[in-house]
Amino acid sequence: MNNAPLSRQLLGWQLLMVVVLLAAVTVFSAIQSNNSFKNNEGRRMLSVAEDVAATASVRAALANTARYHQLPTFATSARNLSGADFVVITRPDLTILTSPDPGAVNTRLPIGDSMIRDGRSWVGVVGDSLVAHVPVISDRGSVIGIVAAGVDTPTFLEGIVNSPAEALFILGIATVVGVVGSLLLAGRVKRQTFGLEPREIAGLVEHREAMLHGIREGVVGIDAAKRITLVNDQARRLLSLPEDVVGRHVDELDLNDRLVDVLTGRAGDGADEIALRRGRVLIMNRMPITAGDAAVGSVVTLRDRTDFVTLQQELDTNRGTTDALRAQAHEFTNRLHTIAGLIELGEYDEVRRYVDWVSHTREAWHAEVSERIGDAAVAALLIAKASVAAEHNVGLRLTPSSRLAEVDESLSADLVTVIGNLVDNAVDALPGAGWIEVDIQRTGDEVRVVVTDSGPGVAPDIVEEVFRHGFTTKAAEEGGQRGLGLALTRQACRRHGGSVEVHGAVFTARLGVPT
Repeated sequence: MNNAPLSRQLLGWQLLMVVVLLAAVTVFSAIQSNNSFKNNEGRRMLSVAEDVAATASVRAALANTARYHQLPTFATSARNLSGADFVVITRPDLTILTSPDPGAVNTRLPIGDSMIRDGRSWVGVVGDSLVAHVPVISDRGSVIGIVAAGVDTPTFLEGIVNSPAEALFILGIATVVGVVGSLLLAGRVKRQTFGLEPREIAGLVEHREAMLHGIREGVVGIDAAKRITLVNDQARRLLSLPEDVVGRHVDELDLNDRLVDVLTGRAGDGADEIALRRGRVLIMNRMPITAGDAAVGSVVTLRDRTDFVTLQQELDTNRGTTDALRAQAHEFTNRLHTIAGLIELGEYDEVRRYVDWVSHTREAWHAEVSERIGDAAVAALLIAKASVAAEHNVGLRLTPSSRLAEVDESLSADLVTVIGNLVDNAVDALPGAGWIEVDIQRTGDEVRVVVTDSGPGVAPDIVEEVFRHGFTTKAAEEGGQRGLGLALTRQACRRHGGSVEVHGAVFTARLGVPT
């Protein structure tokens, strides 16, 4: 049965239900027929027995033992006229005086639960017969005999045959409706399952589960009501979702606004959307699912690109070093050209003053940074960024209050990320010549970095967008790094229990210091 086609299985089960229904109707009809027989035939047998018991000749014959021989005539006549199977007349002590069965004469009449001994009429079943017992009362009021009239009760099959026509009609209609309904249902289910058999459907489900939990990409299914319908192990790990996530609404999960926007489609159905989740950089693709013209849900795939972004950051660091060296080389080339020109002009005193000025300026910046910044990585970054900024005709300076001692490697690496990204963002934001001021201070259990530039600043209505959506747009559409840098800046701050915010042209980042 399990290997049979789906339509045949459904037809078999439906036919089984029809058979059970027909059996129940049949039993009900037989019981109803039996009850009807007892009611109708019981009243008729009682009437026959009462007529015989009320006959004056029967009463007279029972009152005179010499006239007992007349009783068979009355009993036979009553049986023939009424259609009863037997009419029996007995003495008050139940001794049979007349019976269709000669062998039963002078034997005792079985009465079962009858109340005839109390002188009361009774109708009921005795053995296989429906019997009515009626006492024969003399003129003096005493019981002088008993009349029993009865018919044999029908068997179960006879009860079905004798069922009312309505019951048989219902049986026929139920059979036809059941068979036709089974065929229609089997066909409909077959169409809805695209002609697949149960074993094929089960195989597809098993393959889907194996595929979902075996692939390295995360997969999340969402219905039209924005509820999670499926999620594989990789997606649960990448998004840090609980075990009971299936069936819950996306807004009920502990996800940031960016992730919710991508999952629900509010961020559009673009490819390679970037989002951050607890230190991970996720690349997400959302594909809507439609049935006809109606949207029934969507599937979102996500990949972990944290390692890729880490390598990209290292590449950016190397690129920054290269840019700094290139800027320094360009700067030195210009100064050498200046010195060479002054020598050719014979301006030896001017050459000496120019060399002293160049040496003093560079040494002053190196000394200022080294004096105030005790962390080697942060100090090296500031020295390199000064050359990059100078190439863009931008001056980079430290505030007089800047102070930072050496910190642990993890915090130092994230400070380099934060300061480098904020300075690069400021350089890119300046329309032309200008200045950038960096303030670095450790106060208590946090390090505060404030980067201010002379540019127009960030408009108040997009202060959150530059951190949340800016990196995604630039990384996915332009391949740029500024937006990604700001997003990574926020991530680095949050990794140390801090935050980053912007007010106009002032970016303030706070990073907690581990105790």
